[in-house]
Order: sequence, then C-alpha cells, then structure tokens
Amino acid sequence: MAMLRRLGAAAVIACAALATLPTAASADEIPIITGKQWTQTTEPMKKAYLVGIANILQVEAAYHAEHAPPDSQSLLPRLSQGMTGETLDSVRDRLDRWYAANPDKLNRPVIETIWFELVLPKLQTKK
Repeated sequence: MAMLRRLGAAAVIACAALATLPTAASADEIPIITGKQWTQTTEPMKKAYLVGIANILQVEAAYHAEHAPPDSQSLLPRLSQGMTGETLDSVRDRLDRWYAANPDKLNRPVIETIWFELVLPKLQTKK
C-alpha cells in the first residue's frame, strides 16, 4: 500500500512537472503531453506519467464494474487487450523508440501514440 501511495505521489509530481513544460495550450487548458515533452523529460517522470494513466484506467474499470456500458461504448476492454503483456518499462521504451524513429511527429500526443502504435496493432493481429 505504501508503494502504491508513493507511485501515486510520483505520478502527481510528474504530471505537475510535465504540465510546467511549455506547450501550445493556453493557461486555461490542461496541457496534452506530446512527444516533445516526452523526449525532454526524465525516465522517472515518464514512468510516473504512465502510472497516472494506469491509475485513471483502474478507477474507470472499478466504476464500470457496477455501471458497465457495452464493450462497444468503452475503451477499457480494447485498451486492456491491447496492453496485455506490457509493463511500465516496456511502454516507456516503446514510446522512446517510436519518438526517436519519428522525430517529425513530436507534436503527436503521447496518449494518441500509445493507442495507435501499441494498442491497435495488437488488436488488429488478434482478428
């Protein structure tokens, strides 16, 4: 439990630190982390960002345990299937490699890259 609290605290700190990086968003908007911020940050901050995403998904899954929409109306089943076998380190490494191989796409949001480069390819191979 203490480890979970530390990871949660690290996620909050990392998201706050990432949010201070310059972005195209106005001061009233929550910044969307792109490959530019991703490539300029430290490994612990990257992991904390991914922990934050995982925590959000866990909260969503817990909520849907009692109020589940049809699978066709939720990202959770597809995201869960697409991320099977991945770890924080493997996702971080794959994102690092993808942005290094695609420097012209640093404006692409990290969450979009996770979906299109990590999740969807796995789902398409399962069809």
